[in-house]
Amino acid sequence: MITDKILNIHTSSGAVFLRFRYAFIRCVLFFLLLSFSLSAEAQGMAWNQRYQNYINTYRDVAIYEMLKYGIPASITMAQGILESGAGQSELARKGNNHFGIKCHDWRGPSMKRDDDEAGECFRVYASPFESYEDHSKFLLRPRYQRLFSLRKTDYVGWAKGLKACGYATNPRYAQLLIDLIRRYNLDALDNERHYDEAALRRIASGVSINAVISGNDIASSSGAHIVRMNNRNYYVIARDGDTFRSIAKEFGVSYRKLAKYNERGKKDVLRNGEIVYLEKKRTKADKSFKRRPHIVRPGESMYSIAQAYGVRLKSLYKKNNMSPDHTIHVGDRIRVY
Repeated sequence: MITDKILNIHTSSGAVFLRFRYAFIRCVLFFLLLSFSLSAEAQGMAWNQRYQNYINTYRDVAIYEMLKYGIPASITMAQGILESGAGQSELARKGNNHFGIKCHDWRGPSMKRDDDEAGECFRVYASPFESYEDHSKFLLRPRYQRLFSLRKTDYVGWAKGLKACGYATNPRYAQLLIDLIRRYNLDALDNERHYDEAALRRIASGVSINAVISGNDIASSSGAHIVRMNNRNYYVIARDGDTFRSIAKEFGVSYRKLAKYNERGKKDVLRNGEIVYLEKKRTKADKSFKRRPHIVRPGESMYSIAQAYGVRLKSLYKKNNMSPDHTIHVGDRIRVY
Protein backbone atom coordinates (compact mmCIF):
# COMPACT_ATOMS: atom_id res chain seq x y z
CA MET A 1 0.00 0.00 0.00
CA ILE A 2 2.74 2.41 1.03
CA THR A 3 4.78 1.38 -2.02
CA ASP A 4 1.78 2.06 -4.27
CA LYS A 5 1.40 5.54 -2.78
CA ILE A 6 5.09 6.25 -3.29
CA LEU A 7 4.83 5.06 -6.91
CA ASN A 8 1.73 7.24 -7.45
CA ILE A 9 3.57 10.26 -6.04
CA HIS A 10 6.57 9.62 -8.30
CA THR A 11 4.31 9.08 -11.29
CA SER A 12 2.40 12.28 -10.53
CA SER A 13 5.64 14.23 -10.01
CA GLY A 14 7.04 12.88 -13.26
CA ALA A 15 3.94 13.93 -15.17
CA VAL A 16 4.10 17.41 -13.66
CA PHE A 17 7.79 17.64 -14.53
CA LEU A 18 7.11 16.58 -18.15
CA ARG A 19 4.27 19.09 -18.48
CA PHE A 20 6.54 21.81 -17.06
CA ARG A 21 9.35 20.83 -19.42
CA TYR A 22 7.06 20.90 -22.48
CA ALA A 23 5.65 24.26 -21.40
CA PHE A 24 9.18 25.61 -20.94
CA ILE A 25 10.22 24.38 -24.38
CA ARG A 26 7.14 26.01 -25.96
CA CYS A 27 8.00 29.31 -24.24
CA VAL A 28 11.59 29.14 -25.46
CA LEU A 29 10.45 28.41 -29.03
CA PHE A 30 7.94 31.25 -28.86
CA PHE A 31 10.56 33.77 -27.80
CA LEU A 32 13.00 32.49 -30.41
CA LEU A 33 10.38 32.94 -33.12
CA LEU A 34 9.49 36.37 -31.75
CA SER A 35 13.15 37.41 -31.76
CA PHE A 36 13.56 36.13 -35.32
CA SER A 37 10.49 38.05 -36.40
CA LEU A 38 11.72 41.28 -34.83
CA SER A 39 15.14 40.75 -36.32
CA ALA A 40 13.63 40.19 -39.77
CA GLU A 41 11.56 43.34 -39.40
CA ALA A 42 14.62 45.34 -38.40
CA GLN A 43 16.53 43.94 -41.37
CA GLY A 44 13.77 44.98 -43.73
CA MET A 45 13.80 43.95 -47.34
CA ALA A 46 16.65 42.02 -48.94
CA TRP A 47 19.62 44.08 -50.12
CA ASN A 48 19.10 45.30 -53.68
CA GLN A 49 21.89 46.44 -56.02
CA ARG A 50 19.48 48.72 -57.90
CA TYR A 51 18.68 50.50 -54.64
CA GLN A 52 22.38 50.91 -53.90
CA ASN A 53 22.99 52.33 -57.37
CA TYR A 54 20.23 54.86 -56.76
CA ILE A 55 21.75 55.85 -53.41
CA ASN A 56 25.20 56.26 -54.98
CA THR A 57 23.71 58.50 -57.66
CA TYR A 58 21.54 60.81 -55.55
CA ARG A 59 23.14 60.83 -52.09
CA ASP A 60 24.80 64.21 -52.65
CA VAL A 61 21.51 65.78 -53.74
CA ALA A 62 19.85 64.50 -50.54
CA ILE A 63 22.69 65.93 -48.44
CA TYR A 64 22.45 69.26 -50.26
CA GLU A 65 18.69 69.43 -49.62
CA MET A 66 19.25 68.59 -45.93
CA LEU A 67 21.81 71.37 -45.45
CA LYS A 68 19.58 73.83 -47.28
CA TYR A 69 16.15 72.98 -45.83
CA GLY A 70 16.75 70.84 -42.72
CA ILE A 71 15.10 67.65 -43.98
CA PRO A 72 17.08 64.52 -43.00
CA ALA A 73 18.99 63.18 -46.01
CA SER A 74 18.08 59.66 -44.91
CA ILE A 75 14.37 60.46 -45.17
CA THR A 76 14.73 62.14 -48.57
CA MET A 77 16.79 59.21 -49.84
CA ALA A 78 14.38 56.55 -48.53
CA GLN A 79 11.37 58.40 -49.94
CA GLY A 80 13.08 58.70 -53.32
CA ILE A 81 13.77 54.95 -53.42
CA LEU A 82 10.27 54.02 -52.29
CA GLU A 83 8.29 56.51 -54.38
CA SER A 84 10.27 56.08 -57.60
CA GLY A 85 11.11 52.38 -57.42
CA ALA A 86 14.77 53.44 -57.24
CA GLY A 87 14.35 55.62 -60.31
CA GLN A 88 12.59 53.01 -62.43
CA SER A 89 8.94 54.03 -62.07
CA GLU A 90 7.14 55.53 -65.06
CA LEU A 91 6.89 58.85 -63.24
CA ALA A 92 10.65 58.93 -62.63
CA ARG A 93 11.64 57.75 -66.11
CA LYS A 94 9.25 59.91 -68.12
CA GLY A 95 8.64 62.83 -65.78
CA ASN A 96 11.70 62.96 -63.49
CA ASN A 97 9.22 62.80 -60.60
CA HIS A 98 10.97 60.85 -57.84
CA PHE A 99 8.55 61.53 -54.99
CA GLY A 100 5.12 60.91 -56.45
CA ILE A 101 4.05 64.53 -55.91
CA LYS A 102 0.70 65.28 -57.53
CA CYS A 103 -0.21 68.48 -59.33
CA HIS A 104 -2.29 70.26 -56.64
CA ASP A 105 -1.56 73.95 -57.42
CA TRP A 106 1.18 73.09 -59.93
CA ARG A 107 1.36 75.29 -63.05
CA GLY A 108 4.19 73.43 -64.78
CA PRO A 109 4.14 70.40 -67.13
CA SER A 110 2.29 67.31 -65.93
CA MET A 111 1.36 63.74 -66.79
CA LYS A 112 -1.62 61.52 -66.03
CA ARG A 113 -1.27 58.25 -64.16
CA ASP A 114 -3.57 55.92 -62.24
CA ASP A 115 -2.92 56.04 -58.50
CA ASP A 116 -5.50 56.21 -55.71
CA GLU A 117 -7.89 57.18 -58.50
CA ALA A 118 -7.75 56.78 -62.27
CA GLY A 119 -5.98 59.42 -64.35
CA GLU A 120 -4.51 61.49 -61.54
CA CYS A 121 -2.29 64.47 -62.34
CA PHE A 122 1.42 64.33 -61.43
CA ARG A 123 4.15 66.95 -61.73
CA VAL A 124 6.82 66.67 -64.42
CA TYR A 125 10.32 68.12 -63.98
CA ALA A 126 13.19 69.00 -66.29
CA SER A 127 15.67 67.00 -64.16
CA PRO A 128 15.79 64.79 -61.06
CA PHE A 129 17.42 67.69 -59.20
CA GLU A 130 14.27 69.78 -59.74
CA SER A 131 12.23 66.91 -58.31
CA TYR A 132 14.37 66.77 -55.16
CA GLU A 133 14.21 70.55 -54.78
CA ASP A 134 10.42 70.60 -55.20
CA HIS A 135 10.07 67.75 -52.70
CA SER A 136 11.88 69.85 -50.09
CA LYS A 137 9.70 72.88 -50.80
CA PHE A 138 6.62 70.67 -50.69
CA LEU A 139 7.51 69.61 -47.13
CA LEU A 140 7.82 73.26 -46.07
CA ARG A 141 4.03 73.53 -46.25
CA PRO A 142 2.18 74.17 -42.94
CA ARG A 143 0.84 70.61 -43.08
CA TYR A 144 4.34 69.23 -42.36
CA GLN A 145 5.66 72.09 -40.24
CA ARG A 146 5.71 70.17 -36.96
CA LEU A 147 8.27 67.76 -38.40
CA PHE A 148 10.90 70.50 -38.37
CA SER A 149 10.85 70.58 -34.58
CA LEU A 150 12.40 67.09 -34.67
CA ARG A 151 16.15 66.54 -34.76
CA LYS A 152 17.61 65.84 -38.19
CA THR A 153 18.94 62.57 -36.80
CA ASP A 154 15.47 61.43 -35.67
CA TYR A 155 14.57 59.55 -38.84
CA VAL A 156 12.04 57.39 -36.97
CA GLY A 157 10.14 60.49 -35.84
CA TRP A 158 10.25 61.94 -39.35
CA ALA A 159 9.05 58.71 -40.95
CA LYS A 160 6.11 58.37 -38.56
CA GLY A 161 5.38 62.09 -38.84
CA LEU A 162 5.18 61.96 -42.63
CA LYS A 163 2.63 59.16 -42.42
CA ALA A 164 0.66 60.95 -39.69
CA CYS A 165 0.59 64.14 -41.76
CA GLY A 166 -0.87 62.25 -44.70
CA TYR A 167 2.05 62.14 -47.14
CA ALA A 168 1.07 58.61 -48.21
CA THR A 169 -1.96 56.35 -47.85
CA ASN A 170 -0.02 53.10 -47.36
CA PRO A 171 -0.53 52.13 -43.67
CA ARG A 172 3.02 50.70 -43.55
CA TYR A 173 4.64 53.77 -45.14
CA ALA A 174 6.57 54.83 -42.02
CA GLN A 175 7.93 51.33 -41.39
CA LEU A 176 8.95 50.93 -45.03
CA LEU A 177 11.01 54.13 -44.79
CA ILE A 178 12.58 53.02 -41.52
CA ASP A 179 13.44 49.60 -42.97
CA LEU A 180 15.14 51.19 -45.98
CA ILE A 181 17.15 53.57 -43.81
CA ARG A 182 18.36 50.77 -41.56
CA ARG A 183 19.01 48.32 -44.36
CA TYR A 184 21.19 50.75 -46.33
CA ASN A 185 22.63 52.70 -43.37
CA LEU A 186 21.12 55.90 -44.77
CA ASP A 187 21.17 57.54 -41.33
CA ALA A 188 24.93 58.04 -41.87
CA LEU A 189 23.98 60.71 -44.44
CA ASP A 190 22.31 62.76 -41.69
CA ASN A 191 25.72 63.51 -40.18
CA GLU A 192 27.28 64.69 -43.45
CA ARG A 193 28.31 68.33 -43.72
CA HIS A 194 29.60 68.38 -47.29
CA TYR A 195 28.40 67.27 -50.71
CA ASP A 196 29.96 66.77 -54.12
CA GLU A 197 29.21 69.85 -56.21
CA ALA A 198 30.22 68.09 -59.44
CA ALA A 199 27.68 65.33 -58.75
CA LEU A 200 25.04 67.99 -58.09
CA ARG A 201 25.75 69.68 -61.43
CA ARG A 202 25.50 66.38 -63.29
CA ILE A 203 22.11 65.58 -61.78
CA ALA A 204 20.88 69.12 -62.50
CA SER A 205 22.02 68.85 -66.13
CA GLY A 206 20.15 65.59 -66.67
CA VAL A 207 22.85 62.96 -66.08
CA SER A 208 20.65 60.70 -64.02
CA ILE A 209 19.76 57.13 -63.24
CA ASN A 210 16.63 57.54 -65.39
CA ALA A 211 18.70 56.58 -68.43
CA VAL A 212 20.34 53.46 -67.02
CA ILE A 213 21.74 51.32 -69.80
CA SER A 214 22.95 48.37 -67.73
CA GLY A 215 24.29 47.93 -64.22
CA ASN A 216 25.79 51.25 -63.19
CA ASP A 217 25.86 52.71 -66.73
CA ILE A 218 24.16 56.07 -67.18
CA ALA A 219 23.59 57.86 -70.47
CA SER A 220 24.70 61.49 -70.57
CA SER A 221 22.15 64.11 -71.56
CA SER A 222 23.94 64.65 -74.89
CA GLY A 223 23.98 60.94 -75.69
CA ALA A 224 27.68 61.13 -76.57
CA HIS A 225 29.20 59.06 -73.77
CA ILE A 226 27.92 56.55 -71.28
CA VAL A 227 28.66 57.52 -67.69
CA ARG A 228 29.64 54.65 -65.42
CA MET A 229 30.34 54.44 -61.72
CA ASN A 230 33.35 52.88 -60.01
CA ASN A 231 34.36 53.27 -56.36
CA ARG A 232 31.67 55.93 -55.89
CA ASN A 233 33.10 57.97 -58.75
CA TYR A 234 31.75 58.66 -62.22
CA TYR A 235 33.82 57.97 -65.33
CA VAL A 236 33.55 57.61 -69.10
CA ILE A 237 35.48 55.52 -71.59
CA ALA A 238 37.51 57.61 -74.04
CA ARG A 239 37.00 57.10 -77.76
CA ASP A 240 39.09 57.94 -80.79
CA GLY A 241 39.45 61.71 -81.10
CA ASP A 242 38.51 62.46 -77.48
CA THR A 243 40.52 65.04 -75.53
CA PHE A 244 40.25 66.28 -71.98
CA ARG A 245 38.88 69.51 -73.42
CA SER A 246 36.11 67.81 -75.47
CA ILE A 247 35.00 65.57 -72.59
CA ALA A 248 35.13 68.47 -70.14
CA LYS A 249 32.94 70.55 -72.45
CA GLU A 250 30.38 67.75 -72.69
CA PHE A 251 30.02 67.49 -68.93
CA GLY A 252 30.45 71.12 -68.00
CA VAL A 253 33.70 70.83 -66.06
CA SER A 254 37.11 72.46 -66.38
CA TYR A 255 39.39 70.49 -68.71
CA ARG A 256 42.36 71.38 -66.51
CA LYS A 257 40.55 69.88 -63.50
CA LEU A 258 39.54 66.85 -65.54
CA ALA A 259 43.16 66.17 -66.47
CA LYS A 260 44.19 66.69 -62.83
CA TYR A 261 41.49 64.26 -61.62
CA ASN A 262 43.09 61.66 -63.89
CA GLU A 263 46.64 62.61 -62.90
CA ARG A 264 47.56 63.56 -66.45
CA GLY A 265 48.73 66.61 -68.38
CA LYS A 266 45.90 68.68 -69.85
CA LYS A 267 47.29 68.24 -73.37
CA ASP A 268 47.86 64.48 -73.09
CA VAL A 269 46.45 62.39 -75.93
CA LEU A 270 43.67 60.02 -74.84
CA ARG A 271 43.63 56.52 -76.28
CA ASN A 272 40.50 54.64 -77.24
CA GLY A 273 39.28 52.62 -74.23
CA GLU A 274 40.98 54.70 -71.53
CA ILE A 275 39.11 55.43 -68.30
CA VAL A 276 38.49 59.15 -67.71
CA TYR A 277 37.17 60.06 -64.25
CA LEU A 278 34.85 63.05 -63.95
CA GLU A 279 35.85 63.90 -60.39
CA LYS A 280 38.77 63.41 -58.01
CA LYS A 281 39.56 59.77 -57.33
CA ARG A 282 39.47 58.14 -53.88
CA THR A 283 42.44 57.39 -51.65
CA LYS A 284 41.55 53.70 -51.50
CA ALA A 285 39.51 51.13 -53.40
CA ASP A 286 36.06 49.88 -52.48
CA LYS A 287 35.87 48.12 -49.10
CA SER A 288 35.22 44.79 -50.84
CA PHE A 289 38.94 44.80 -51.77
CA LYS A 290 40.11 45.20 -48.17
CA ARG A 291 41.71 41.75 -48.10
CA ARG A 292 41.96 41.24 -51.85
CA PRO A 293 45.23 42.61 -53.27
CA HIS A 294 45.53 43.11 -57.00
CA ILE A 295 47.75 40.58 -58.79
CA VAL A 296 49.73 42.34 -61.53
CA ARG A 297 49.00 41.06 -65.03
CA PRO A 298 51.07 41.46 -68.24
CA GLY A 299 50.98 45.01 -69.63
CA GLU A 300 49.75 46.66 -66.43
CA SER A 301 51.31 49.67 -64.75
CA MET A 302 50.70 51.31 -61.40
CA TYR A 303 48.75 54.01 -63.26
CA SER A 304 46.48 51.55 -65.07
CA ILE A 305 45.82 49.75 -61.76
CA ALA A 306 45.02 53.06 -60.07
CA GLN A 307 42.54 53.91 -62.83
CA ALA A 308 40.95 50.46 -62.73
CA TYR A 309 40.18 50.78 -59.02
CA GLY A 310 39.40 54.51 -59.01
CA VAL A 311 42.32 55.25 -56.68
CA ARG A 312 44.81 58.12 -56.76
CA LEU A 313 48.22 57.00 -58.04
CA LYS A 314 50.03 58.77 -55.20
CA SER A 315 47.91 56.89 -52.63
CA LEU A 316 48.59 53.57 -54.38
CA TYR A 317 52.36 54.09 -54.16
CA LYS A 318 52.04 55.07 -50.50
CA LYS A 319 49.93 52.03 -49.58
CA ASN A 320 52.56 49.73 -51.06
CA ASN A 321 55.62 51.60 -49.71
CA MET A 322 56.83 52.23 -53.25
CA SER A 323 58.52 55.19 -54.85
CA PRO A 324 57.19 56.51 -58.20
CA ASP A 325 60.20 55.06 -60.01
CA HIS A 326 59.55 51.53 -58.71
CA THR A 327 59.02 48.91 -61.43
CA ILE A 328 56.30 46.33 -60.84
CA HIS A 329 56.38 42.80 -62.25
CA VAL A 330 53.80 40.26 -63.31
CA GLY A 331 52.53 38.41 -60.26
CA ASP A 332 53.26 41.21 -57.76
CA ARG A 333 50.58 41.74 -55.12
CA ILE A 334 49.40 45.36 -54.99
CA ARG A 335 47.39 46.58 -52.03
CA VAL A 336 44.51 48.76 -53.23
CA TYR A 337 42.47 49.31 -50.03
